[in-house]
Amino acid sequence: MQGSLINSSYGSMPDKALVPMRNGRPDHQLADALTKVSPQAQTKAKASAQDFEAVFLNSMFSQMTSGIKGEGPFGDTPGTGVWRSMLTEQYSKNFAKNGGIGISNDVFRTLILQQANRARQ
Repeated sequence: MQGSLINSSYGSMPDKALVPMRNGRPDHQLADALTKVSPQAQTKAKASAQDFEAVFLNSMFSQMTSGIKGEGPFGDTPGTGVWRSMLTEQYSKNFAKNGGIGISNDVFRTLILQQANRARQ
């Protein structure tokens, strides 16, 4: 599974090179863009990228669990659907926070590159 620019496992900046990695290679374009974007904007972009991935994952998890009838400890009660939706929401947030499936990497990169281009103009 692909890691995250946001987490330290993938895309982190090595101590010596200080260049973010993308697909196992240095991403000099992103490194240059990061110098043009404020740390506050970078933090906001990371949060937005994670939130976007969490929404996507929540949609995916909801589809995965939509066919499950009232099995499990809660049976088939009116509250089961509400409980299941809250559970899938928390699953998706935690999954995205811990690296997710890599969507947040590309969203973060795109947001930073767009902000750097806007700052240049």
